[in-house]
Amino acid sequence: MAEGQDWCLQCGAGAPGSVGGGPSWRTGVAILAATGLLVVGASVAAYAALTKPKPKPKAVALVVRPATPVPSATVPGTGAGTSSVPGIPTTTTPTPAIPTPTPTPTPSKAKAGEASEPVFPAETKAGSNASTETSTGKEGSTAKGKEENGKGSKKTSSQSESEPPSPILLDTNAASVYNPYNYPASLFGDPSLTIDGEDRSAWTAAVQPEKAPNMAAGLLLDLKTPQKLGNATVKTSTTGATVEIYGANGASPATSITDPAWVRLVGLKKLKKKDTSFKLKTKGKSYRFVVLWLVKAPPGSTAAKPGDVAIDEFELFPPS
Repeated sequence: MAEGQDWCLQCGAGAPGSVGGGPSWRTGVAILAATGLLVVGASVAAYAALTKPKPKPKAVALVVRPATPVPSATVPGTGAGTSSVPGIPTTTTPTPAIPTPTPTPTPSKAKAGEASEPVFPAETKAGSNASTETSTGKEGSTAKGKEENGKGSKKTSSQSESEPPSPILLDTNAASVYNPYNYPASLFGDPSLTIDGEDRSAWTAAVQPEKAPNMAAGLLLDLKTPQKLGNATVKTSTTGATVEIYGANGASPATSITDPAWVRLVGLKKLKKKDTSFKLKTKGKSYRFVVLWLVKAPPGSTAAKPGDVAIDEFELFPPS
């Protein structure tokens, strides 16, 4: 080899010292370290693979899709509902019509002798939203109602339910003068004015000067048939009079107020207000005849100054 030549060009041998010596200890240590790291990494990976929790199986929702109905076509010349596919007839069943139910009328619950509709509905007190007025003439019953509430609105169902019961229906000739002691007829007015539904008209009974202020006459109501009674209302323009209320049955009223046929339903009461209501003590018994008995005239009706007792309205009500 020439000077400076490190390798033989013929055999490939190297010049002495051209190649480093044998492997040093550093190389062995590096190889061992790399091998150790590989072993440790493999161990860690194996441990992690063994200890990793198994994943839970995912829930699979089963969705069932409804089958799409195949519409049937009508083949010309065939009946309705026949399939267009030859050999496979399809019959369509018509849907039956549902009959509309007819409401059944509710029978009236009115008892014998009682009217299903009142002649005069109870008047509402001041401040209520609506009132109904009904008047009855001598020649027949005439009813007229009107609603008053400032705006003309109708009553609500709750207001109707809270109103007191209406008076018992009476014939136009149901009222008469009860005069068992045969006083002159000129002392009394028209008794039908007490059941006409008008507070502006009144039946009057004059006081005899020799008996003032005592009186012994009354206003008689004939219900035609015995009926259950609950309350009575007396409206008067001459407050201060003392009255009683009696009830009786039979074909005709007793000829005297002292007759045992008369049952006292209300004891001595003074009419302190223009509108007075009484609870009738009927004990569940029905009565056909009811009399408003005048016991005493107002204090101003004396022998020196006799006056009249005016009864605007006398109303009877069924039990509430």
